Amino acid sequence: MEPAFFIIAILGCGEGDAPCEQVQLLAPRYESRAACTEATDQALMASGDAPYPVVVAQCVGAAEKSGQILPVEIILPASGPAPAKANPLKPARASG
Repeated sequence: MEPAFFIIAILGCGEGDAPCEQVQLLAPRYESRAACTEATDQALMASGDAPYPVVVAQCVGAAEKSGQILPVEIILPASGPAPAKANPLKPARASG
């Protein structure tokens, strides 16, 4: 059974194998994981001031804590420069 609603957790990731740290839980509530996931790109853009080399967004059930994400689990584009922010729930797309 899915949670009643989802929220976006913003996580900051450093270098190496250390897990990413939760920086912030955003206030908007989403009725489905799909709606939450769709809002993660905009949430990342608004969370650009986190002092980490990589910032990611993860949708979590409202009662859950965000799970740990290791830097090696972040999906980056296959070619081109790495984006300033990566979303582990959606593959990043290289522009061009």
